[in-house]
Parts: sequence; structure tokens; C-alpha cells
Amino acid sequence: MARTTDRSTTHLTRRLVQLYAGLALYGASSALLVRAGLGLEPWGVLHQGLAELTGISIGVVSIIVGAVVLLLWIPLRQRPGLGTVSNVFVVGLAMDGTLAVVGDLDALGVRIPVMVLGIVLNGVATGLYIAARFGPGPRDGLMTGLNQITGRSIRLVRTAIEVAVVVTGFLLGGSLGAGTVLYALAIGPLAQFFLRMFALPEASGPGVVVASGEPSTPAPAAGSGPVAAPTSGQAILPQ
Repeated sequence: MARTTDRSTTHLTRRLVQLYAGLALYGASSALLVRAGLGLEPWGVLHQGLAELTGISIGVVSIIVGAVVLLLWIPLRQRPGLGTVSNVFVVGLAMDGTLAVVGDLDALGVRIPVMVLGIVLNGVATGLYIAARFGPGPRDGLMTGLNQITGRSIRLVRTAIEVAVVVTGFLLGGSLGAGTVLYALAIGPLAQFFLRMFALPEASGPGVVVASGEPSTPAPAAGSGPVAAPTSGQAILPQ
């Protein structure tokens, strides 16, 4: 009995460390994309545009947007987890902290490697915090909630949301460029790879839970019906 308790405690500790390491790294990697100045991930474009408009730091904007999106979970009947709430605050704080340490970059020969590093680290971060299984991020919950309410496919809902935030962010002054395109192409495969790398064994047995890139039931064609929201051990990855 004592051995089982110790194993459970160790397992929980590892999950917590993995969660917060992943969230902090996510914020840091997003900050690297900002410093590279070659285009941000979709939500980053919106955050930067709002930061330009309001004069608030991009990390604080990320926190505010995350909190607003989380409030939208209420009518969508989504249930947040520890990872969901932590995501709102830790990512933004880590982002501002990294920007305070990493200064502006001028040389293109430096900015390109920093952009690539930011995208790769973002994939690592995604694998870390999702594989910890403490719940999806606020934006993923918005996507799955709309999927359930509208009956549209995950692919269509995600595309619609990200096109909307990119266009809005760009019109507000957010950075759209090669980094945005490369991120869109690379983040899915990177995240799936690192999800498998950081998958944690169940505390009660030797089996390993590998986060899946798809919902637990096959996604229907657009408009044919909703799909089940991902469980805590699954992830919705860019399509």
C-alpha cells in the first residue's frame, strides 16, 4: 500500500513538473518568435496586434485574451482543468520574462535560426504540457466547445478560429510572415512527436498513455455531426 502511494505521489509530481515546464517553455518559445520578427503563430499575431493597439505588454495581453476565452467556456459547457487555468497565466508571464532577457535582433542571419528554434521549442513545450494530462488550453477548449455546439468538424472550426484571429491580429499590427507559415506546417508533426516522447505511464500500471493527435472517435465530415471532446490524455493538434 505504501509503495503504491509513493508511486502515485512520484507520478503526480512528475506530471506537475512537466506541466509547468511545458507552459513556461511555451511562453519562452513564443517570445523567441517575437524577437525573430519573421511572423508569429496565429494567436501570437492577435496578441501582438492588441499589444500594439493598447500599449500593454504582449504577455499581459496573452493572459487577458486567455481569461476571456476561458469565460467563453461557460456557455459552451467546457470543464477547465489545472492545466487550463495555469496556461492562462504561466505562458504570458514566461513570455514577458523572456522578452525582458532577450533583446531585439537585427541580423537576418540570427533571426532565422531564432525563428526555427522558437518553433521547435514550441513543439517541445506542447508535448510536455499536453502529455501531463491536466486539461487542454483555453483556446483548444473553445474549439472543441464550438465543435460540439455547431456540429462542424474540428478541422473546420479550428481553421475558422485561426483565420479570424490571424486576420484580426494582422489588421491591428501583428506580425505575419514566413514564421507564421512555417509554424503552421511544422507544429503538428513536431507536437505529435514530442507528445509521444513525453508520454507518461499510468501510476497504477506499466502501460503508457500516448497522447493522440485526434479525438477518441473518428472525426466526421464537416457538418455531419460533433465529435467527442478530447479526454485529458489526448490533444487536439493543428491539422
